[in-house]
Amino acid sequence: MAATTAEYASDTLPGETVDTVVIGGGAAGLNGALMLARSRRTVVVVDSGTPRNAPAEAMHGFIGLDGTPPLELLENGRRQVRSYGGLVVFGEVVSAEPAAPSDDLRFTVTLRDGRTVSARRLLVATGLRDVLPEVPGLAKHWGRSVIHCPYCHGWEVRDEPIGILAVGPASIHHALLFRQLTDDLVYFTRDTVLDADTRARFAARGIRVVDTPVAAVVDDLDGRIAGIRLADGRLIERRVLAVVAGMEARTEGLDGLGLPMEDLPEGMGRRFASGMAGATDVPGVWVVGNATDLTAQVGASAAAGALAGSHINALLATADTDAAVVAAKT
Repeated sequence: MAATTAEYASDTLPGETVDTVVIGGGAAGLNGALMLARSRRTVVVVDSGTPRNAPAEAMHGFIGLDGTPPLELLENGRRQVRSYGGLVVFGEVVSAEPAAPSDDLRFTVTLRDGRTVSARRLLVATGLRDVLPEVPGLAKHWGRSVIHCPYCHGWEVRDEPIGILAVGPASIHHALLFRQLTDDLVYFTRDTVLDADTRARFAARGIRVVDTPVAAVVDDLDGRIAGIRLADGRLIERRVLAVVAGMEARTEGLDGLGLPMEDLPEGMGRRFASGMAGATDVPGVWVVGNATDLTAQVGASAAAGALAGSHINALLATADTDAAVVAAKT
């Protein structure tokens, strides 16, 4: 059996080829690494240290872990991966590409500081980047008073005066979801189309519609959101704003893999295309978590990582056996 990654220093990448490099240290990547490490696979996780949910005070909707601070969950995950011999390093991947052809798949991953590591398989779990509408004062409240997911943050803002900043058709259903959480909901159309039927449906649910253009988000003296300043100077008081953010898979450093990508309908975002267990059209490369499932919450991302990890291990076991049969004949 090859040396386990427990033998490597925490900041030193192994010189020999490892079974799997996991690019991304969120819930999906760490859970995939956990499954591989527990199967005695040599695995290296490259973590950029920039999780999507870092601004949030707690994660929700994950049974048994509801209310856990995101960074605490990740730290526990790193510790558990390391306890089974996995290596977790912090760094930014600048390139990942197939190595020279051989009897088995090989990939070379290069970090910005020049370190490199070779792997038989790759698990991409880079997550996504949220793209907010360009409204002055909006971005600084992201993940706290500016939210996107009623399931992640809805309970915490129940009964607050909430505003929906429309970005397109998806915002209409977004408003209906947040109406479940508060009786005081204002829909800011922001030049998007809202037909008569939708206006009637909103009126039936007590959702107020504002068509005047939005100028800026205004803060109170404590730095919290006070409301929305309209182009005509009026202030519509709101304490929480909800927006359907655009979602773009993080692709930096991965161009050399040639992974297929696809756009989601209604401008919701762009993701890596993947199939069963996160397998891609590129042999030896899997993609999991928000990089391929843009709407997955933490629990779903973690589950996808576990499935991909077990799938990678199963195929490696077959490859190892095939190699052993060939070696026995020589």
